[in-house]
Amino acid sequence: MASEEVLALPGLAGKTIVVTGAAGGQGAALCRVLAASGAFPIATDILDRAPAGLFDAPIVYRRLDVTSEGDWRDLRDWLFPERLDGLVNNAGVPFRARLGEIELDDWNRVLAINLTGPMLGMKTLTPVMMSGSSIVNVGSAAGLTPHHTVAYTASKWGLRGLSGVATTEFGARGIRTNIVHPGYIETAAMAKAPAAMRDAQLALTPLERTAQPEEVAAVVAFLLSDAASYISGAEIPIDGGYTSSSGIKYMSDSIAAAAAGRP
Repeated sequence: MASEEVLALPGLAGKTIVVTGAAGGQGAALCRVLAASGAFPIATDILDRAPAGLFDAPIVYRRLDVTSEGDWRDLRDWLFPERLDGLVNNAGVPFRARLGEIELDDWNRVLAINLTGPMLGMKTLTPVMMSGSSIVNVGSAAGLTPHHTVAYTASKWGLRGLSGVATTEFGARGIRTNIVHPGYIETAAMAKAPAAMRDAQLALTPLERTAQPEEVAAVVAFLLSDAASYISGAEIPIDGGYTSSSGIKYMSDSIAAAAAGRP
């Protein structure tokens, strides 16, 4: 999917959906897809205002610190008495320190954003969500594999558990909860990753490419839509086969190269 294309999906018209971490990357792409599909996205992020030219109507931007219970309550009060149809906990921070070098402050910061933030969002906003509403948490391939990035990996594994709890707790109210696990997505955050990480990712990914934010946005938008009305508790990798291959692609390619006499 070309980055300039904006996909429109059915089953989203008229829905009001909060998206965190929406000042760029996957979050901004999702807001554009939702708006094109007739929804009313509320884009939130830590910035005081959205970057110039990022959004057009009907996307509304509000500042939100996902680690602040007060900010979540202010958002809920601002929404009330309007019905909220969806919440996407997309805000997250990468941190690549290993277990032997992580500092406690950094550990706490990553978990506060990546794990406590979604908990606060679900706790605070579900009271204004009715039957048919949908929550989508944005995990990571690191939440399916033991990546070396200890705080980030732990936060995403925790988010899997939190999503499962929400699936059970809110299901009787008709609120669905699902989690997606993006792999290597071409965002500003990943642009800072070492070249060796990108090379290794390509070697381990069956589709042999990275992804665009719009490809994540399309899956999340589907889970928010009425077309996914009986999908709850699902964990969906969006990683080109990276996690399901479990390194077998690299092994297979190496064996084939050896058989062909290539280095």
